[in-house]
Amino acid sequence: MQIINYISLIAVPFVIFFIVSYAFSEKVKVFDSFLVGCKEGINTVTNIFPTLIALFLAISALRSSGILDLLTNLLSPILNFLKIPSEILPLVLVRPISGSASTAVALDIMKNFGVDTSIRINCFNHNGFY
Repeated sequence: MQIINYISLIAVPFVIFFIVSYAFSEKVKVFDSFLVGCKEGINTVTNIFPTLIALFLAISALRSSGILDLLTNLLSPILNFLKIPSEILPLVLVRPISGSASTAVALDIMKNFGVDTSIRINCFNHNGFY
């Protein structure tokens, strides 16, 4: 157990040291490359953010309107037979349609039910739904 703790303590500094050492050996400007990566990350966030906000709004509207509860009640016998928690039904429905939407649904499930519950564990482990 102590070996694992030791490895986890040195893993990140080792990876950083390895990347910087390799960059120096290849004569790559490390800081400039880092800044380019930061700019690309900010562009990615600004591109994804409106979509995530719209998806969270749509999911909240579906939850508030009761449509998701109605579908959950209708399909709960089938879900119980398949041993799928009915709370992850929105994730099961949205996942084939959109990866971003399924991320939003998974975050909503974790917000509503917590991250340390069996429901969250089933979101990420049950039959590859997430």
